[in-house]
Amino acid sequence: MVVRIRLQRFGRKHSPFYRMVTANAKAPRDGKFLELLGTYNPIPNSAGNKEIRLKTDRLKYWISVGAQPSDRVAWILGKFGILPPVPTRFSPERSVPKKDRENE
Repeated sequence: MVVRIRLQRFGRKHSPFYRMVTANAKAPRDGKFLELLGTYNPIPNSAGNKEIRLKTDRLKYWISVGAQPSDRVAWILGKFGILPPVPTRFSPERSVPKKDRENE
């Protein structure tokens, strides 16, 4: 069974709230999960801060037994030093305007 660490969406339209959970890779996004590992509120509060709560000991445990984080979860964990930071995708071709590119 492949276990993924991913975000489970809650909240209403245009105001998302996420739980970070471990789940079977074949389970639906908002379906059954194995363990709740934290929360993530992407809407900034009045001070301009996004709220993230993590159970770091449990996150490290699940990563040690082979759970694979989703792209967004890997980015969040990279920001907090639990995983190595995700490398930025750099494409030198895209930095040149389309009209100046040489078509090959």
